[in-house]
Amino acid sequence: MVSLRSVAALAATMATLASPTLANKAVDLVVKSSGGNASTPIMYGIMHEDINNSGDGGIYAELISNRAFQGSAKFPSNLTGWAGVGGARLSLQRLDKPLSAALPVSVNVAGCGKKVGLENSGYWGIDVKVQKYTGSFYVKGAYDGVFTAQLQSALGKKEVFGSVEVASQSVDGAWTQHNFTLVPTKAAPNSNNTFSITFNSATSGLTNQKFIRFPGGNMLMGNTIDTFWKWNETIGPLKDRPGMAGVWEYQLTTGLGLVEYMEWADDLGAEPILGVWAGLSLDGAFYTQDQTDFAIQYALDELEFLTGDVSTKWGAVRASLGHPKPWKIKYVEIGNEDWLAGRPTSFESYKKYRFPMFLKAFQEKHPDIQIIASPSVFDNMTIPAPAAGDYHPYLTPDQMVSYYSRFDQLSRQNLTLIGEASSTHPNGGLGWDGPLSSNPWWGGSVAEAVFLLGAEKNGDKVIGACYAPGLRNLNRWQWGMTIVQHAADTALTTLSTSWYVWRLLGLHPLKNTLPVTIKEGGINPLFWVAGTSEKNTTVFKAAVYNTTEPVSVSLQFEGHATKGATATLTMLTGPADPYAINDPFTRVNVVKETTSKLTAGDGGVFAFSMPMLSVAVLETDS
Repeated sequence: MVSLRSVAALAATMATLASPTLANKAVDLVVKSSGGNASTPIMYGIMHEDINNSGDGGIYAELISNRAFQGSAKFPSNLTGWAGVGGARLSLQRLDKPLSAALPVSVNVAGCGKKVGLENSGYWGIDVKVQKYTGSFYVKGAYDGVFTAQLQSALGKKEVFGSVEVASQSVDGAWTQHNFTLVPTKAAPNSNNTFSITFNSATSGLTNQKFIRFPGGNMLMGNTIDTFWKWNETIGPLKDRPGMAGVWEYQLTTGLGLVEYMEWADDLGAEPILGVWAGLSLDGAFYTQDQTDFAIQYALDELEFLTGDVSTKWGAVRASLGHPKPWKIKYVEIGNEDWLAGRPTSFESYKKYRFPMFLKAFQEKHPDIQIIASPSVFDNMTIPAPAAGDYHPYLTPDQMVSYYSRFDQLSRQNLTLIGEASSTHPNGGLGWDGPLSSNPWWGGSVAEAVFLLGAEKNGDKVIGACYAPGLRNLNRWQWGMTIVQHAADTALTTLSTSWYVWRLLGLHPLKNTLPVTIKEGGINPLFWVAGTSEKNTTVFKAAVYNTTEPVSVSLQFEGHATKGATATLTMLTGPADPYAINDPFTRVNVVKETTSKLTAGDGGVFAFSMPMLSVAVLETDS
């Protein structure tokens, strides 16, 4: 995606949706029983990179912010998130014998008293419930006593919700890890809470965190040619992970590393789409042809780590980390948006030698993996078969709708992933010269539905469609258009208007598309796709955009449904205001989902009406 260094609040007045076309108030359609494509069901998913503190502070389930004081030349180590307890003074230091080479910085806790230590405010708070919390900390220096790990309110009298005593195992001159389990006895009423570790300093010699495309995105590329996302620095014990300078203006711990991404995909039952670094950074620097050999081998080592037998060098490393069974990788994307940073020369290098070299190496080593180029045919690149392309449309709603037929022009040799997509700017706005919208809005979400229906019509050419980015931490963000918003207070977790649209369409994948003939009316304001599901039911998906009147739909499934047949109609509707959002702070959900049973009349016709700005799926019961 395009890297924006700052995002202002949307100030320009949003123009209305495009002028309505009122010619067709009724649409009469017949879905043919044969003649469509043998369609690969389009997967719906999200692209994830650590943007908007959606990794650190989001899906990476660590509550401690700045846990190891990791830093870089761009983001120096600091004490953000930390404070002394009991009058203790905190200072950072680099010991001659640090915890590890990856984590050279530690904190010195200086103070005297029966309860001194340090506390952490988490990622803008910590959610405390009556559940198990596990953690660990390292201590250097001898201490004969106990530590107290505690969760407490940050407000008023700082009510304690749970604590546990941890017997010291520390010895003079060495680092010792202390593990603990803490179960609060009471849930906190809000997320304004902190975590602390305290001790008695009077006795102490103590001196000293359906597919997923990852890891991005711009994060994969890094700010400079030497600071890309290095997969081998994101695996193993946390103490061996140096972190990296994030590309969205904050330091990353890389606690959410390669293994955690794969475990996340496993937990969701989602297909991983792995991005490998292709020798280009966000500042436009790129590898020469000779240097590209290093990037290729680096990527092949990553694949060996993920998929190699335990007898291989990197497969053995994976096994040592608790995953002896290899993962299965079906998709690998070479780079990210190589048409953008440093263009035109960087893009020419990608087309001339970087991508061809990667493709050749992967075809020889991993012939069963679907290779994806980071540009698409729409980015002025001829994608050599059998590789696919990757298309990233960030558009206004009207542009989204105008692209309903865009994929019709592709041949089956133009296999394409929609690796990032969303309606990001209002109609009539300033485009990329103006600010992003602060949240997905209903009219934009319906336009996304129209775009997705166009992709589903071409399921034999489109691998999948990916909303991007997926997650946003409400306390600090750079990209407002995210499908889910969250904060330390779990009550603020918000499913956007787009979430409802993408979820509904994704719950009804098509195994085959079916041709649709028009007996009356036509495309626009009603847009559609029809086909058979993996359950062999018949499915019709539709969206209404660009009208002020309801659309009456008469739908016949030729050869699939006769009079008396039943179907389930699920419909999403929204408010009169097309710019309404699901607001995390007012907790108002503007999307209404209704489900109803329909019975086919004469000729097996299902009849229903769709209002302005609505999305629907009708699926036969058999």
